Amino acid sequence: MKIIIVTPNEPFYLSDNISYLLKNLKKNNHDIVSCVLLSPSPYGRRETFFSKSKKVLSVFGLSFFIYYTFKFIKTKLFKPSVKKVLNLNKVPLTILDKSINHRDSLGIIDSYKPDLIISILGNEIFKSKILSLPTYGCINLHSSLLPNFKGVMPSFWVLLKKEKHTGVSVFKMDEGIDSGPIISQKKIAISKNTTQKDLIIRTKKIGMELIIESVEKIKSGKIDYINNPIGKGTYFSFPKKSDINQFLKQGGKFF
Repeated sequence: MKIIIVTPNEPFYLSDNISYLLKNLKKNNHDIVSCVLLSPSPYGRRETFFSKSKKVLSVFGLSFFIYYTFKFIKTKLFKPSVKKVLNLNKVPLTILDKSINHRDSLGIIDSYKPDLIISILGNEIFKSKILSLPTYGCINLHSSLLPNFKGVMPSFWVLLKKEKHTGVSVFKMDEGIDSGPIISQKKIAISKNTTQKDLIIRTKKIGMELIIESVEKIKSGKIDYINNPIGKGTYFSFPKKSDINQFLKQGGKFF
């Protein structure tokens, strides 16, 4: 299949996983015709990096901000970025200067004649025209056991809510938020000492495996969709300072 990946140049946890994904998709004889590389915008919504950094500092606090600032610098100096991984794997990059739903963007994406679009950490809701553009539609990775914990930062919210399990889901996208039918899903246990960083690392790796599994299901035409009912489950947005205080008070750890 001819595949387009849509993902940000995320500076912390994504490059190793993208490398693993590309290697295995190519091993299964899929053609990665392009990657729409988005600007990094942590925690979902499209905002400037400065705006998001300011928000992270005010909500998550100084120690969180310092930790990820040094991690960002270390990653920049010693680890290949998502962009570099794509270049090393000879994946053509597409940089859009308009919304992914804009007609100009749709024209660029359509020029590759993709069979499938894979969205990973995307920061826009796909509208009907892009959803119907690839032969087999668009799929998305979400790090929760859908239909629960839709929305932003599920790795934080499951820990705050003291869940014993979470999961990873790959679903066929519709115009809702994390609301399409589920193609592949895996449940994972949360131990008492699990940090948010632990959960991010673990779910990202499992996520890549589930994307590969989902692509093969789509290729074969043998998909037993798992229901992801509209109006069911839970949804969470960006946390408030009070949520962070509660998380820390009850012994939660980010890293």
